[in-house]
Amino acid sequence: MVEVLHTRKELAAAREGLTGTVGVVMTMGALHAGHETLLRAARERADHVLVTIFVNPLQFGPNEDFDRYPRTLDSDLEICRRAGVDLVFAPPVSEMYPQGQPTVRLNPGPLGEDLEGLSRPGFFHGVLTVVLKLLQLTRPDLAFFGEKDYQQLTLVRRMVRDLDVPTEIVGVPTVREPDGLALSSRNRYLSAEERRAALSLSAALRAGVAAAERGDDAGAVLAAAHQAFDPGTPDARLDYLVLTDADLEPGPVSGPARLLIAAWVGATRLIDNTALHLAPRP
Repeated sequence: MVEVLHTRKELAAAREGLTGTVGVVMTMGALHAGHETLLRAARERADHVLVTIFVNPLQFGPNEDFDRYPRTLDSDLEICRRAGVDLVFAPPVSEMYPQGQPTVRLNPGPLGEDLEGLSRPGFFHGVLTVVLKLLQLTRPDLAFFGEKDYQQLTLVRRMVRDLDVPTEIVGVPTVREPDGLALSSRNRYLSAEERRAALSLSAALRAGVAAAERGDDAGAVLAAAHQAFDPGTPDARLDYLVLTDADLEPGPVSGPARLLIAAWVGATRLIDNTALHLAPRP
């Protein structure tokens, strides 16, 4: 039976009772099969699994979807029960930020101002601030993050390294629908036509991977991905499509690389990415 906690005091008491290794999965709720994969990964590696459910206002801009972001605690708890979660920490905003929004926030560095940070100014300041607070409160041995939010995963790893946080960060591969669409809590916003248009994101990634496997160079890989992003409808418009190295630094000539995409589909902004290996023909 999963225990649901709403205050820091309740969390501290419950956390003291856990022996062995503790894995945490941080979420904003609206759990889906992608989250279940994170929970299973945590269950396999940790003696106890702790889930946080908190829609963090710090990472939403003034014109973003904080108020309409789905809040589905009852169904989230059912998913947690099925996955064998021990504790769920679901605090109100007033519990996480008792003095109001914090004046001190983490600076994510130059990477935090690029890609998602460029399109959503201040986003990663809010993400890293709440992630660090939750790591302090839950004190996990392991923390599991999905690779779909690859820039977030990369920045969390850097934060833990640079600030000597004693937690291992574990990346978990993206979960997709059978047609290739990456699972996201925001997919529920899409109409049937918009969902079809959203397949342009994964189509672009597949085209890039195929080009890399043919031995194309970085420029040709990126060009193939751009060509494949053809929603065939005004419902989708590209925000960015970039090729970087595995650490999101400027794109490599050869070796491990990452292809990342973001696009607006109707009023919903979606992101996706994939790993690939560049080995251009001589």
